[in-house]
Amino acid sequence: MTELPEAVGGHSTRLHVGYLLPTRDHILAGGGTLEPLLDQARRAETLGFDSVWAGESPLTRPRPDPLLVLSAVAAVTTRLTLGTAVLLPALRHPILLAHQLATLDRLCEGRLVAGMGAGFPNSATKAQFAALDVTFSRRVSRLEESIEAMRLLWSGCPVSFRGEHFSFDEIVLAPAPARRGGPAIWLAGGGPGLGRVARLADGWLPYPPLVADYARDLAVIREHAVRPVTPALYSTLCLDEDPERARQRLRASIERYYNAPLEAVEKVQAMFAGRADDAVRWLQSYVAAGARQLVLRLASDDHAAALAEVADRVLPALRRTAAPER
Repeated sequence: MTELPEAVGGHSTRLHVGYLLPTRDHILAGGGTLEPLLDQARRAETLGFDSVWAGESPLTRPRPDPLLVLSAVAAVTTRLTLGTAVLLPALRHPILLAHQLATLDRLCEGRLVAGMGAGFPNSATKAQFAALDVTFSRRVSRLEESIEAMRLLWSGCPVSFRGEHFSFDEIVLAPAPARRGGPAIWLAGGGPGLGRVARLADGWLPYPPLVADYARDLAVIREHAVRPVTPALYSTLCLDEDPERARQRLRASIERYYNAPLEAVEKVQAMFAGRADDAVRWLQSYVAAGARQLVLRLASDDHAAALAEVADRVLPALRRTAAPER
């Protein structure tokens, strides 16, 4: 079986930089063939990114299914780590999700990271859970139970499980994942969710808008973690030599994407609009606070051009940034 790829969570001091595939933007632009998403994944690999990621939101903010998209990406890339940012396990039965993730991990030969979350507490997410007949108030306990059950199932041995939400007897999951023990599980979360990250996660994928909050929360995780946790950052970039124009472009992208005012979203999510060199310094501040992996969402109407610009003007400077040791 394959061990965890170094780009996913090894002990290298090199900073790893990933790219969020614009699956939601693709739908907002009219949808059609999904080939442009695969093209972007190929470009990301060619341009030197370490990973590509796909988000999930079947009803709240519709987009292509991330596991199917990443399965296609697995077939057209050879080096990239593939990640979900993030899945909502509470919407599924853990046997089925464990089977999907194990199969995808086989397809990409152990390059998979399963980023997971409980679901942001707002009315649209609650409606999504209701439509799928899942009790929103129990989503956190379902998430935690799902992780416990999936790790058992990924052993490849007959396993039984008894929980509040799920129970099964003498189940053998095949194929087993390529990576021993299953894909690395990264969790989003802050505040009360930090304890869950420390207890259950292999990685942490938050998006705090203040670097001081990132540093404080990471210290809490490191104090209580039961296993090594890879600190990452999910952030949104909009590059433009004119900072005011960048801000306007960010506003248009965020408000179209989230159907909410920019001022509301930027209170809870890390995002930057402005010049490339300033973006590098902003990201480096999170690296100095402990981030070892960056997942970049690009706010743009031309994703091919935006990816090339980040690769040309941001990635080389970040490549010279040594990530702190765990």
